[in-house]
Amino acid sequence: MSQESTSEPGGAVVTVDFVRGRNVLLTRADLSPLFVDYYLHLAEHGIKQAPEHDRLLKESLAAFALHCAARPRHEHLAWTINFQEPLVNLFLVGDNDDCTIAGRVFTENVRVAEHNVFYSDIAAGRVGAVPRRSIVNFEGTDAFRVAEVFYATSEQRIARYFDLGEDNFAMLTAHPDCDEKWLRAVDLTGVRALAATEHLTPIERRSYVWRCGCNQQKILGTLAAAAREDMAAVFGSDESIRVTCPRCAASYVITREAMEAFLAPRAPGPA
Repeated sequence: MSQESTSEPGGAVVTVDFVRGRNVLLTRADLSPLFVDYYLHLAEHGIKQAPEHDRLLKESLAAFALHCAARPRHEHLAWTINFQEPLVNLFLVGDNDDCTIAGRVFTENVRVAEHNVFYSDIAAGRVGAVPRRSIVNFEGTDAFRVAEVFYATSEQRIARYFDLGEDNFAMLTAHPDCDEKWLRAVDLTGVRALAATEHLTPIERRSYVWRCGCNQQKILGTLAAAAREDMAAVFGSDESIRVTCPRCAASYVITREAMEAFLAPRAPGPA
């Protein structure tokens, strides 16, 4: 039985179907709405990125969105991808409770290493869940191949990504008793024709939107402990500082006055 998404309307709708007889999960989407929101975010915060970095993040967003949709509800997920050439880190974060995704590029203080390294972190939203981290070395700068290596190495099952054109993407992932020969052999033309050639059983539809959830109050809260201990260490001789969100690179100007007001004791409410 299919399950309709309870996430926000207007996002990128990701459909999840089961390929009967092949025991393969098909996840596909037109990610144009997600990419539009991503570029609006860059414009709003004046974020400039090199074309190669932009390509890497956009491809990684596509791979990550399909991965999130193939995962259970209530999971909070993150990917960190360290490329050595170009020397850059990508960070992506997803919340499967709200079906939100965000990410950013790091170009400063990136660790130099012998290998490219992929980190996958999963934390379930339910109480008592144990966080899980996977670390995989990889080669190249193709984000879809990176994700496929992660699935093969860490998940120990086949996953294949396909760029269908015009911001449409698909992912096929193996389930128990999968027809591996078919999954390894299917090509782009075959994926486009799956609805006509295979028996697809609808599983779920989710609508993913770009949203980090950061705001000035949260940034103030992040700085509060350091400012309470030593305001001068945070602001120096300046009356304001600019702080960048570690999840989405949004930029916030935090004034000394705003921090002092944030730290001031709250007056008790009426009895």
